[in-house]
Parts: sequence; C-alpha cells; structure tokens
Amino acid sequence: MSTETKKAILAVSFGTSHNDTREVTIDAIERDMQNAFPDYKLYRAWTSKMIIKKLKSRDNIHVHTVKEAMEQILADGITDVVVQPTHVINGIENDLMKEDVLSFRENFHSISFGAPLLTSEQDSLRVIQAVIEEFPDLKQEEALVLMGHGTTHYANSIYAALDYTFKDKGHKNIFLGTVEAYPSMETLMKMVKDYNPSKVILAPFMIVAGDHAKNDMAGDDPDSWYSQFAAAGFEVEAALKGLGEYPGIRRLLVEHLKAADSE
Repeated sequence: MSTETKKAILAVSFGTSHNDTREVTIDAIERDMQNAFPDYKLYRAWTSKMIIKKLKSRDNIHVHTVKEAMEQILADGITDVVVQPTHVINGIENDLMKEDVLSFRENFHSISFGAPLLTSEQDSLRVIQAVIEEFPDLKQEEALVLMGHGTTHYANSIYAALDYTFKDKGHKNIFLGTVEAYPSMETLMKMVKDYNPSKVILAPFMIVAGDHAKNDMAGDDPDSWYSQFAAAGFEVEAALKGLGEYPGIRRLLVEHLKAADSE
C-alpha cells in the first residue's frame, strides 16, 4: 500500500430508470456531496441490478454495482473510502451494500460509512422540517399523504414511528404510509377518513419519484393511491417530487457524509 493518502466518496443509491427524476434527485445529491468535498473523487454505485440492466439495454449507460465501484476505486489508487448511501432507512439494501464494500476492507487504509437518511431521532426531526419546508402552503383542512417504499426488514418500523412523530410535532394532517409494508394504504385510508380533509395531496417519501410514485401513487390504475382516494370521494392532487429534490434532505445526507469522514 502507498503511504500517500487518497480519499474518495462512494455515493450509493438504489437507482432509477427515470432520467427526469434522476437529474433532480440522485445527481443533485451527488453534486452537493462533491461541493462539500471538492478534493475527493466521487464515485457512484447503484444497488438495483434490475435498474442497472435496464439502463444498459435501453440507453447503453453503465452504472457500477457496489462491487464494481469498489474495484474501480481500488484500481485508481484510492486509500480511504467514505461511503454515503442515499437510502431512506437502514434496510436490506443498506445491509447488502455494507457487505459488498467490506469484502474489500483488506485493500484500504480505511472505509467508513455515512448513515442512511433516517437513522437517529434527530434525523426524523430534520426530515419532518424538510417536508414542512417543501409544503409551506399546506392548509389545516388538507391532508398530505406520503408514500414510503416499505420493507420486510425490521427497520420498517421507522415509518410508523415517523408518522407518529409528525402528529406529535403538531402536524396532524401529515400521514406516512408504505407501498409494501405497514402502515399500508388500508391504514392510511382509515386515518385520512377520520381526519376528513377537503383535499388529499400525495407525495412520494422516496429519494426519487420513479415507478412507485408515477404508477402505484399517481397512476390511473384503480389500485393506485390516487384512484383509491378519489374513489373514496376526496379531491386528490399528486406532487411528483422525490425527497432528493428537497434541499433539507440533501443537506442532511451531506451532514451524514461529513460525520462519517470525521470518524
């Protein structure tokens, strides 16, 4: 190993095949990371093999898997790596990503990991603040319904906890559910009906506004959240902005990166 220290950042995202949302979310987050660490080389890796494959066949663009990115970083003579995920929670993707990165631990002086978006209680409060800043015109009689991804991983409990925290902090008209776990649409529908808003505003609680946001949330399918709330008699509006577009969310991820770098 060389004695000269060369540091790099590896930004790890799930990925998206929607270029429109990628530009304003993943690209924007990485730009902010690079601006915070102008002397570090920044590398990108995505954890979704399916999305990587789709981009390759559709656009002939190759995005590295975590292992490929680590191989590239090694080949470039980097000695120290700071890994910052853009994952919302410490779920399955994050666990697998760490395993892949740590399989290279013998080859580097140091490898450190920044925390996913929702890790500490402080993170939850910061995320709530970022959401409030994004919807400054939300009226008391309207409901903001956020769609998280959801997971079978035990970290999924953060979604229900965050929904509770919104209410605890006085935002009784903000609801958080998930596509694939708890709180489910069924739970949300009950809660929103109890609140009885004049209008329901839907927004993705995911870094990118991709397939889930465009189809499961805002799509024309009768099963979409939009269709279900409309069928229940609510006026519905969909805001197709991923969390990566929220300045407060990007700031928080950059702070997690800075904390990992100073370890």
